[in-house]
Amino acid sequence: MKYINDLQISTQPITSGKSIRKLLKQRWFVVSLALLLTGLGAALTGVLFKTGIHTLDDWRLNLLKILPGWLVLPTLGGIGGLISATVIAKFAPTAKGSGVTQVITFLRHRPVPMGLKIGIGKLIAGIIAIGSGFPLGPEGPAVQMGGSVAWQMAKWLKAPVAFRRVIVAAGSGAGIAAIFSAPIGGFIYAIEELLNSSRPVVLLLVVITTFWADTCADVLQGHGFQLDIDFPLTINVLPIDFAYLIFLGILVGLLAQLYAQYVLIMQSLGNKWFRDKLIMRMTLSGIILGIIFSFLPKEFHHVGDLQKLIVLGDGNISLALATFIVLFFCTGFAAASGAPGGLFFPMLTLGGCIGSACGTWVEALTGHLPTTYTLAGMGAFVAACTRTPISAMFLAFAPTKNLLILKPVLLTCIASFLVARIFHKESIYERQIEIDNAHQAKMNKQQSPTISR
Repeated sequence: MKYINDLQISTQPITSGKSIRKLLKQRWFVVSLALLLTGLGAALTGVLFKTGIHTLDDWRLNLLKILPGWLVLPTLGGIGGLISATVIAKFAPTAKGSGVTQVITFLRHRPVPMGLKIGIGKLIAGIIAIGSGFPLGPEGPAVQMGGSVAWQMAKWLKAPVAFRRVIVAAGSGAGIAAIFSAPIGGFIYAIEELLNSSRPVVLLLVVITTFWADTCADVLQGHGFQLDIDFPLTINVLPIDFAYLIFLGILVGLLAQLYAQYVLIMQSLGNKWFRDKLIMRMTLSGIILGIIFSFLPKEFHHVGDLQKLIVLGDGNISLALATFIVLFFCTGFAAASGAPGGLFFPMLTLGGCIGSACGTWVEALTGHLPTTYTLAGMGAFVAACTRTPISAMFLAFAPTKNLLILKPVLLTCIASFLVARIFHKESIYERQIEIDNAHQAKMNKQQSPTISR
């Protein structure tokens, strides 16, 4: 009952600039402390999440050196799906799925549980699922963990209930910042996708939290304040490249729309076949994914290394296209299983594959070696699926930290975004919410007695 009352209060227009400025004047210490603790909490959960996944990944890869893949991968996938789904079902039912849809639903004033229990459940279940072989990313769970920590901090500090909407969005953006080392990307994503707000005071609160979370994540990981560049490259863009980049954006937009439709169809089928049997759904999905990956070359046993191989240009066009096909079907299948993993990482990898392949073709046809196509493809795929071209641009910028990459990446992101909008105006997350709402309504109708009875 208390949560419903909180929800009713939160629908008041506290997010107006005037209301928040008043709040800052009256309770500035509470607001400041909430922002600092939220950033620290988002950074801590993000670092723990990545560390846990890497630990399980290393153990799984070492086990593959001793035992055959056909035994290890399906077994670990099934066990991981079983344990992860059990944690969600028994401990935190809201922790299933990517986590982005739950935060968006909460910010749309719908009754979605938040708090430390949800964040811990997402942390444990996500580490187990992704570490056991589900080819998903850590950023979706980081969004929900950051938002859950933010909600809990605001509640502990007795901040106004309605203000929690802003702090949850800030915490979610902080989760993105901590995972990708992209404070600008996290900041823009919170505004562009989560809040849909441009009020200056709201921007200030969000940017403080995201940059603070990124700083805390660097310190917790021992990076300090050094420039951490994952993919150094020399930017070489000719005038003709802008035409190629627009074409790349159109191509990626079409493929991203196809991918989004595939994920949504698989999600609908999973809801129809398994109803609310999440444990069975994830266990079978883990076994099937393990069987598929056991027949693939060893490069596919660690998707993170595969992405770096493609982005750095060390692979070839055959590897890029093969990776796209495999991850297109496997990541969509994994996401539809309800596993607690994000879609940003698969989207970035899929876009990078198309960008790398197109760059190879351009080099073969013209003799010009492009250096921006892979990162442009990464951003464009995210932009087309999430309908957030500015956020996508900064997420693609994060690995290289080179400002010169922004212009070509933005051009491709806008092209893919416009193409995707032709087919459907809403993002993949908003459409997932619609599917889940329809499924939940159907389940409630079947469980409740009819009026005639």
